[in-house]
Amino acid sequence: MVAARSPLAGRSAIGCPLSAPTSGHEPDQVLVVGVRADGDGWVECGQGHRHWGRFGAAGLLILDRAEPPGRVVLQHRASWSHEGDTWGLPGGARDSDESPVQAAVREAGEEAGVAPADVRPYGLLLDDHGGWSYTSVLAEPVGPLAPRPTAEESTQVRWVLEPEVAALPLHPGFASTWPRLRSAPPPLTVLIDAANVVGARGGGDGWWRDRAGATRRLRDALGPLLAGLPAADLPDPTGAVDLELPRVLLVVEGAARVVATDPTGAGGPDVLAADGGGDDAIVAAAAAAVAAGRRVLAVTADRGLIERLATLGVGRVGPRWLLDRIDGPADRAGRGGRSRGADGSRRGPDGSRRARP
Repeated sequence: MVAARSPLAGRSAIGCPLSAPTSGHEPDQVLVVGVRADGDGWVECGQGHRHWGRFGAAGLLILDRAEPPGRVVLQHRASWSHEGDTWGLPGGARDSDESPVQAAVREAGEEAGVAPADVRPYGLLLDDHGGWSYTSVLAEPVGPLAPRPTAEESTQVRWVLEPEVAALPLHPGFASTWPRLRSAPPPLTVLIDAANVVGARGGGDGWWRDRAGATRRLRDALGPLLAGLPAADLPDPTGAVDLELPRVLLVVEGAARVVATDPTGAGGPDVLAADGGGDDAIVAAAAAAVAAGRRVLAVTADRGLIERLATLGVGRVGPRWLLDRIDGPADRAGRGGRSRGADGSRRGPDGSRRARP
């Protein structure tokens, strides 16, 4: 249940320029309707400013770049609110049990009529002031989206063309982060050559005899990648965002194709079964992602596949890059993985080259 907020307090807060005056007057934090949100309250950051949100705050920046020059969803704050008559992100205080993404999506629903299914978050930018932080969550729309004011602190909520944003009277906190947000790269797809990575991962239990089982173990180990990938870990970090939330696509072939038919829960990787050769499916998936305006990072050591992906302008990392992030070097040391040829092919216990699973 959503509590009715005090007009003076609200839940909106962005960066030190939004801090409350230190006059000693403490506005009512909430008019209780149902359960009071435990994130409501004033805190002081390490810079000596007071902010609304005991556990920090977050806002949702929805970017639609399907057609140039791109557009974003912005909220015009009511005149009675702090920093009123300015434009910024739908957002506000985080509760103790919320991640920044959960808080930003909830606030966008409360203030802009945006349902969780309407967006797919893909990047985070943290504005940390020591003891208090604001997280801007970048998201892409999923299908048509018609934002609208759905709370009293929003006088307008609408699409704004990217070149026109800077001309608006912006909320000071949003104004300080907008240059970085505008330079954020497109959403990232991590495309995994499952056959190649499974061979590099090993497992000590004969992955070449149970390819489907080994592929399931790889799929189930991808949680850390899905939870968030530090932008600095990418081969071409841009510095525009701090954490990437990539779409992860695991391409399976041969005996492992059955993994694509497994029932999966929400939040897991997408699994694509190759109709024919795995390389062809990977190239086709990469081409489709590039055509949709996404960045693609392929995980493979297959030289022939690497050459084909290079013609699409797709980035590439080897299996070790992935395994270091999902297993860690120490965990992988005792897996009993097979040796590999110079071309990245998997080799069996006798050193002979093995066909792709």
